[in-house]
Amino acid sequence: MNKKSAVEGLVTIKDLIRWGYSQLNQADVYYGHGTDNALDEIFMLVLASLRLQPDEADKFLDCRLTVEEKNLIVEQLDKRINQRVPTAYLTHEAWFAGFPFYVDERVLIPRSPLAELIDAQFAPWVDPENVDRILDLCTGSACIAIACAYAFPGVEIDAADISEDALEVAKTNIGRHDLGEQVEAIKSDLLNDLQGRHYDIIVCNPPYVSAEEMQALPQEYRHEPRLALQSGQDGLDIVKRILK
Repeated sequence: MNKKSAVEGLVTIKDLIRWGYSQLNQADVYYGHGTDNALDEIFMLVLASLRLQPDEADKFLDCRLTVEEKNLIVEQLDKRINQRVPTAYLTHEAWFAGFPFYVDERVLIPRSPLAELIDAQFAPWVDPENVDRILDLCTGSACIAIACAYAFPGVEIDAADISEDALEVAKTNIGRHDLGEQVEAIKSDLLNDLQGRHYDIIVCNPPYVSAEEMQALPQEYRHEPRLALQSGQDGLDIVKRILK
């Protein structure tokens, strides 16, 4: 990657996207944190770095970039390729259930299939009219808790995690979505510190990676907190504790 020639020779957002697409296609990177191909990845990296929303892209593709903006994108792409840092950590933005969230290396990058269930209000298993309180266990960034808050307006949501670092990110997102009156971040070792609270729905995306699988994960996943990924030798330690 010739960063100097890229900054000097490329002009528009479209130029950076085309060049970055070529760079990613030549690199041995892994896609699994919100995208599954080089084109979507470079779009995400460029737009989020420039603080542009995905639905705004067509309006700005032919716009010229400043030298500072080009330097930023080229450096971001260099870290994505050579350090294998996931794009969401570079831009501090990830999308879940149609909403943007702040993320950094204190939390997992949102990617749960629970989004579809939340959007459907857990139909046909749940009557939304009979839901007063929801728990998002192992909340991380609080993306699941916040998505539940949008799906169930007015319902109280507890976002619980054992990690103080994760809870700081969760609080950032709760504030960003202005949901402080509905969503509460709580430190708890699974259900141990939630005594006396009762829930109509408990949602959880727990750690489930085995020790063997952990060693085989692509390098991108090594930037995520091990506490949120590995769950004992067989990957089931946390699940067993929750079920018990």
